[in-house]
Amino acid sequence: MIGLGTLINVGGILLGGLLGALFGRAINVRIQETLMKATGLCVIFLGIGGAIEKMMTVTETGLTSGGTMMIIGSFAIGSLIGEIWNIEKHLEHFGEWLKKKTKNDRDTKFVDGFVNTSLTVCIGAMAVVGAIQDGIAGD
Repeated sequence: MIGLGTLINVGGILLGGLLGALFGRAINVRIQETLMKATGLCVIFLGIGGAIEKMMTVTETGLTSGGTMMIIGSFAIGSLIGEIWNIEKHLEHFGEWLKKKTKNDRDTKFVDGFVNTSLTVCIGAMAVVGAIQDGIAGD
């Protein structure tokens, strides 16, 4: 079913957010930091693995590469657009607004957590490429 992967992703995000809201304060800060580091490392690994998977192939004669200029251009253009639009500042302002609306004024890490989560979950490599792959190929 086309879109199933995206629906599972949304469900996982909602479930994780709900569990975090309900039980987040019960988990030791040290354990929370360790889990965040482990999750970050996994996201980096998946992003690099996904990029290299299409860029490097093993042939009978050895390792061949391709698409290098595409990734360099994508990073350059994406960075330029992000800086021109100042996306980070807008996400931080939205995070401050959410912080006030949810009455989390005393939470000093709310905005940082919101920005990091938004970047990882909503516009991260797996979210974008996964949604495109799900829509085009249905897997």
